[in-house]
Amino acid sequence: MSRFLFELKEGVIISLKAIFANKARSVLTTLGIIIGIWAVITMSTAIKGIDIAFQDGVASLGSDNIYIDKWEWFNNDTPWWELRNRRNIDMDDFRAYKDAAQLPVAVAPSMWTSQTVKQRDRTVEFINIQGTTNDYIETTNLSFAEGRFFNELESNGGRAVIVLGWDIAENLFPNGGALGSTVKVKGHKLKVVGVLEEQGSWVMGNWNPDNQVYLPIEFMFKYLQRESFRSITINVRAENSIAVEEVKEEAIGLMRRVRGLTYDEINDFSINQQEGLLNEINQTVGVIQIAGLFITGLSLFVGAIGIMNIMFVSVKERTREIGIRKAIGAKRRAILGQFLSEAATICLMGGLIGLGIAVVTSIIIDRFLPTSIQIDAVFLAIVISLFTGLISGFAPAYTASKLDPVDSLRYE
Repeated sequence: MSRFLFELKEGVIISLKAIFANKARSVLTTLGIIIGIWAVITMSTAIKGIDIAFQDGVASLGSDNIYIDKWEWFNNDTPWWELRNRRNIDMDDFRAYKDAAQLPVAVAPSMWTSQTVKQRDRTVEFINIQGTTNDYIETTNLSFAEGRFFNELESNGGRAVIVLGWDIAENLFPNGGALGSTVKVKGHKLKVVGVLEEQGSWVMGNWNPDNQVYLPIEFMFKYLQRESFRSITINVRAENSIAVEEVKEEAIGLMRRVRGLTYDEINDFSINQQEGLLNEINQTVGVIQIAGLFITGLSLFVGAIGIMNIMFVSVKERTREIGIRKAIGAKRRAILGQFLSEAATICLMGGLIGLGIAVVTSIIIDRFLPTSIQIDAVFLAIVISLFTGLISGFAPAYTASKLDPVDSLRYE
């Protein structure tokens, strides 16, 4: 065991001397490994960051929710023209369902429109405005940086009050002071009664609460969007995740009764769940992973070929050295270990450089998109580097170990 460790130590020392004796060649040789490790680490940190941000965003909406809607959000089993021809879900449907439902802990209607929000000389365009009732806050996990959600009196009376998402408040009131101020939507003044805490769930697109504003749905019907023009969504929250399926089954039965459907008629509404959101993001992440793995594999393959070629060159250049070592008693395994150590060291150095660049890249990306550096990704980079070095260096190392000492000493 001690002899093996001595030979390993000696091989590593000789390898390092050979690497530093040819610095430029060693750096160029490791470029493929550097790019491959950089790609795999950057990809993994970005994907993990996106996943965390998405999970946080779903949690902010409430993980125990179902959504009764005219439209099927994620599954395309029903043709779009059939969905379009469905009757709108209106406030009468909502009230009838709410009065009859026994299982939900909270029920609220919501309807969307896109408008420009102004505050003096500042404007934010194409903002998702959600009209809802005071019960909506009970169907989510949203929390407030300041203020509150509108109350029952403001909701039922369609008062001119508004709750701003974090990003909207930052854009309109960069110096603070949003609470109690007024903003304009389509020429109508609304008083800001609350500002939501930052959710940071950028991956959710239109679902991101940071980029939304909330106002009473009755105000929306009066001034922004006539009720008969658009279908509403009924937000339903179950007591917990175990009760979601029961709430869903109850909702299907009640909505069929509310909509006057006979036993042989298909549903003219959809029950949407947040698993659909998860499936969507998983599909997107899957495509990114495949592309990232392809780039990583290609870079590592090119890097491995480069290292193999350089190691063959190194064997040729050091043929006399190999002959001398064998002549004074070095065994084949010592020669094999020496060149394997050199290839593995080159790859490990390239991997560490790629890892360092990936960390810097992730820090820069994190200013724009969420990233999350994982310890397992660091170990993965080191293992991949060593494995690539051992695989690419085996053929040259085996060739070196098989050289005849007499022929090697004669080599010019």
